[in-house]
Amino acid sequence: MEDHVQGPLISELKEILPEAYEKRIKRPGIVNAMHHEDFNNAVKALGRRKLIVAGITTEICVLFPVLHMIDEGYEVQVAADASASYTRYGDDIALRRMEKVEATIITHDQLISELAVDWRSPLGQKLSGILAYH
Repeated sequence: MEDHVQGPLISELKEILPEAYEKRIKRPGIVNAMHHEDFNNAVKALGRRKLIVAGITTEICVLFPVLHMIDEGYEVQVAADASASYTRYGDDIALRRMEKVEATIITHDQLISELAVDWRSPLGQKLSGILAYH
C-alpha cells in the first residue's frame, strides 16, 4: 500500500535491485502477506524452506506472515533491526511472540555475516560493502 501511510518502498532498493524492485508484489491491504495469493505463490515458487523476513512494522507486517510461515513448516529468520513498530512495546511483544514459535531473531549485521562466511570470498567482499555502507 505504497500510496497509504506506509509510503513508497525506499528508493535505494530501486537503485540497487532494479529488476526485483519492479517485480515487487503490491498487496491491496491484506494484513497477513501470506493470505495474499500472489505473495504466497511467490514464496512457494522460491522452493526454499528457510526464509528471511523484514517489513515496515514488526508487530503487523512481519509478525503475521512469520506466524503463518512457521505454521506451514518454514524455518524463519527475522531481521529485527530491519523493521520497527509504532512503539518499543509493540516491537518487543511481536519479537517475543515470533521467538516463542521458534522464529530466529537476528540483526541484519548477523545475517550479512552469516551469508558471507568468509570476508575474503567474492560474496564476502560484496557483502562487506553493505556493512560499510550503513
